[in-house]
Amino acid sequence: MPSLGADMEAGTVLEWRVRSGDEVRRGDIMAVVDTEKSEIEVESFSDGVVKDIVVQPGNKVAVGTVLATLSESNGRPAAEPTIPAAAVTPPGDVPASAAAPGPQIDGVPSASPVVRHLAAERGLDLTKIHGTGNRGTITRSDIEHVAPTPPVKQPRLARRRVSPLARRLAAAAGVDLDTITGTGLHGAVRGDDVRRAQADADRARLPAAKHAPPTTAQAITTNPIPVADHRDSMRRAIARLMTKANAQIPHYYLTTTFDMTAAIDWLHRQNEALPVSGRLIPAVLLLRATALAAQDIDGINGEWRDEHFQRASSVNLGVVTSVRGGGLMVPIIPNAETLALPELMAKLRGAVERVRFGRLLASELAGATITVTNLGEHGVESVYGVVFPPQVALVGFGAVVERPWAVDGLLGVRPVVTATLAADHRASDGAVGARFLARIGRLMQKPGEL
Repeated sequence: MPSLGADMEAGTVLEWRVRSGDEVRRGDIMAVVDTEKSEIEVESFSDGVVKDIVVQPGNKVAVGTVLATLSESNGRPAAEPTIPAAAVTPPGDVPASAAAPGPQIDGVPSASPVVRHLAAERGLDLTKIHGTGNRGTITRSDIEHVAPTPPVKQPRLARRRVSPLARRLAAAAGVDLDTITGTGLHGAVRGDDVRRAQADADRARLPAAKHAPPTTAQAITTNPIPVADHRDSMRRAIARLMTKANAQIPHYYLTTTFDMTAAIDWLHRQNEALPVSGRLIPAVLLLRATALAAQDIDGINGEWRDEHFQRASSVNLGVVTSVRGGGLMVPIIPNAETLALPELMAKLRGAVERVRFGRLLASELAGATITVTNLGEHGVESVYGVVFPPQVALVGFGAVVERPWAVDGLLGVRPVVTATLAADHRASDGAVGARFLARIGRLMQKPGEL
């Protein structure tokens, strides 16, 4: 069970995407884990073959518990692509004409991905097809023999976007997600949409039952048992972490304001030549400048462990992101100091979108070496954050606003931004923090060099 943040103590395995005998590569999705903040996809840490599934779905275990074991592949051929257990057709009666069964996965005969796809298109049950290939493997010819004329293929419907919370609420209340109109981005179904649909269904049932005493079944239907809301558990997790941070970390705070004229003018010129989907925003310049400054100034980028500061070799930038319905998560942009602005913009956009739709990977939540929070889009001009242990610094940026500003003795109106630093006094002092903020300000005056 990976640690998906300093505040995580345990997680619940929701489902496995692999089975014993599957060959996996580093980065392949193996399981889905439920934390107090979201449902996270956990990747394989190395190449190998799944040997044992140790923790079954539904079990909650502490961070560090072994979930599954891998063995080396020893050159063996790769197993068939992983198929979620829920997608495997239960084995049925094999025709008497079938020979001794060949290699199987959960009762399903071996077949190539193309053959599996072809069988699914034609509505065939692989357990009822006699394979004529090597060791009973089902071939394309076997599919063609059973169903030579494929049925008319129906147009594939786009997959609906449904938040993990909405799925959980719908399952608990017995609400059909296909009947719900989503009010989220691009029609995504949110938890509030499910609650609204459930309330409407309850009200529709009331007139028919108001003249008769409710039975136990009716009472359960019209007064469902409250479902634990992820927002409550998320707030508890945030509360624990912030309480720990304030109790253990001796914070100091610095703030400065710098001119954004050069940066904004440069952005306008760059964006004129870029498509809308690839345009840059001021926040990405601030993130890039923060990453470069954190790499240059010692005492800012790293962790406080074992009573001393451990400087990180790269800048893994945590970006505080608000979650729909309340709460926050901190996806990570690894090696941010090495990313060009377009790549950093794409990483930022992708991370924020995955947070909003609950599709984060485990690797995107662990290992931040410094965190940035930006509340500029909400109109806030300055933000004083709390350091996430074991990190030692958190940078805050406010909105870009126009203010009177003197340049070479002349007063004018300029776009400016306020930057703040919350830092751990054990790892650095005010002079170090001041150099760090000053470095960001200087970088923003030469945006072309970012």
